[in-house]
Amino acid sequence: MTDKKIIIQFTILTFSIAYLVSGTLIALGQFGYSVHNWVHSLRQLGMNIPFAIYILSPAIASYMVLKKNNKITDFKEWLKTVFYAKNNISIYLYVASGLALYFLIHLAVSGPAEMVLPFYTFFLSLPGNLIIGGLEEAGWMYILQPELDKKYGFVLSSVFVGLIWIFWHIPLFFIPGTNHGEGLINFWMFAVQLIAFRFFNGAIYKISGKGRVFMCVLFHTMFNAASPLFGTMTMTWAGTIAANAMIVVVSIVTAVIYGKKNRGII
Repeated sequence: MTDKKIIIQFTILTFSIAYLVSGTLIALGQFGYSVHNWVHSLRQLGMNIPFAIYILSPAIASYMVLKKNNKITDFKEWLKTVFYAKNNISIYLYVASGLALYFLIHLAVSGPAEMVLPFYTFFLSLPGNLIIGGLEEAGWMYILQPELDKKYGFVLSSVFVGLIWIFWHIPLFFIPGTNHGEGLINFWMFAVQLIAFRFFNGAIYKISGKGRVFMCVLFHTMFNAASPLFGTMTMTWAGTIAANAMIVVVSIVTAVIYGKKNRGII
């Protein structure tokens, strides 16, 4: 049974934190404030704490709502659930394959790209991208998408959370100094990607097992760490549609196979 109260509380709290902090940062931008990429510049960590709170709003709301509703006993239990990494090697391969598939199709359709950063920076940036990105899934996949899946099924829950995720991301396009700070130029391409990735995260969650969100956290972290490597990759509509359509197809096929295997439905 869907826990409607938890869904509502989580969504309201997430957006309250996110929009309050991001609104403040946007306003401060008029006075010269700019977010810096502290993944590569730890000296800017202090200035980026408010930005980190915005990005971590789903994780913060997840812990607070689950604790309030007695779904967890303490922060240690929450952390243990989020970072439960004991999964079959095949699931790790599925996550890595999805990441590779996305970039390979994008590159094949949109055109080749030169790696602007050494490959080893992917590994160096994983800890930073875990915080600025990956831990979002401690909210979206710990609470929201699995709960909506119970009522609406795999496809609709992926679309609904994708739309919510788009609205949550909008302030990023107006905060000075972020990767999206150029404005809404590529917003619709980005929106297509967000919807597709909700499908893939939903598929990862299904094959990982109920209540296991770490693999979703890992995929989000790895994607954010890999993206800067292809700084010169041309973003075209053809590449965007091809890459994300394939991700959606793979996700749905995975969910169908999983559903049949477990005598469920999507």
